[in-house]
Amino acid sequence: MKTVKEVSDLTGISVRTLHYYDEIGLFKPTEVSDAGYRLYDNEALSKLQQILIFRELDLPLADIRIIMDHPDVDYTSILEKQRELLKLKRERLDRIISSIDNMLKGDQNMDFTVFDETEIKTMFADMLANMNEEQKQIFIDHYGSLEAWEEHMLKRASDEDVQKNYAKVIEWYGGKEAAMASVKESRGSEIITAYQKRIGEIQRKIAGMRGTDVNDFAVRQLMGEYDFVAKQLYQIEDPKLMMLDIARGYRENREMREGFDSVYGEGAAEYVGEAIMAFYR
Repeated sequence: MKTVKEVSDLTGISVRTLHYYDEIGLFKPTEVSDAGYRLYDNEALSKLQQILIFRELDLPLADIRIIMDHPDVDYTSILEKQRELLKLKRERLDRIISSIDNMLKGDQNMDFTVFDETEIKTMFADMLANMNEEQKQIFIDHYGSLEAWEEHMLKRASDEDVQKNYAKVIEWYGGKEAAMASVKESRGSEIITAYQKRIGEIQRKIAGMRGTDVNDFAVRQLMGEYDFVAKQLYQIEDPKLMMLDIARGYRENREMREGFDSVYGEGAAEYVGEAIMAFYR
């Protein structure tokens, strides 16, 4: 049996990381001594070696846990998905290296495109996979076909303002992979509609409290519900950055403010924006 410290020295994994793996159920000790020390046998070390191999492949811990908890699971699809993500990373790195090479030759224009054409096509396919026929028909009616809609998205993607918006989304989700995963693993259309309806109802209630201190318990209680539903709808761990950006839009963007006020009443956007800012700050 080996202690956490011995396993750490043997593998180079920090004691803190081993403790964390234990807490999330990914790599638990073989036994815990009467004194509370974690102990690991050779079988456990073999399991840790597998985990480390998967981490080298840059697999998320959640996926690794599925594989380790279910040895009979067909993890080929998981590895294929990870392979695609790694290819996207490589393509972006190749673009940056190429830009640096051009700079060294005297070209000062660097390409820091947030989402490239391949990534946008991937997200487009994931969006379609999560849409029902009625939703698809809306875009077919507007653009003439789904192919025309995709072409429109690809053309707009090169716009600097659009790429800035993409960068903001990545900031909300804490990384490009998480942002793309949220598109791929989107909820069913019926669930999304239900969440959107619930958010609209929460916004209506908050707007209806105009004149009340935004730090009032009732307002903060509604904001707590708003925060929770936003997490579920957008599948985001912490919606704070996104919500603060929305609040700034309500207060500073005339079109957003007028559109919101037209639904919830004059001054609603200003008040809801203040309520959001007060809740998160």
